[in-house]
Amino acid sequence: MRSLLILLIACILSACGTVGFPGVYKIDVEQGNLIEQDMVDQLERGMSRRQVRFILGTPLVEDPFNQERWDYPYVIRNGADIIRKAQMTVHFDGDTLTDVSGDYRPDWATDGRTNSPEDKVSEEDTDGAN
Repeated sequence: MRSLLILLIACILSACGTVGFPGVYKIDVEQGNLIEQDMVDQLERGMSRRQVRFILGTPLVEDPFNQERWDYPYVIRNGADIIRKAQMTVHFDGDTLTDVSGDYRPDWATDGRTNSPEDKVSEEDTDGAN
């Protein structure tokens, strides 16, 4: 009887971990570098690493094997739900900025077209309607 009671209590407590307590507030957690389109528009081909770091901030990921690339990931989460996710990569040749890729890009890197995460959401919505 005692082992049955312990087993029942263990099952009840483990269910609380997967279901969650009702009414528990989950805060938004921001991770990475917050990058906005107006910051990216300040980038110009040929800038030095120091100038790029001044505009965008210190990169979250500096690959030790490829020092010609800086990554700027950004995620906002509420619990397990992802609210906003963005990724940007800056490429260098030596100390000179050569290219920008990812969700936010300056006009010179995208042939005059801007790409933001909000644009991707609206494109996915219209693709699903067809």
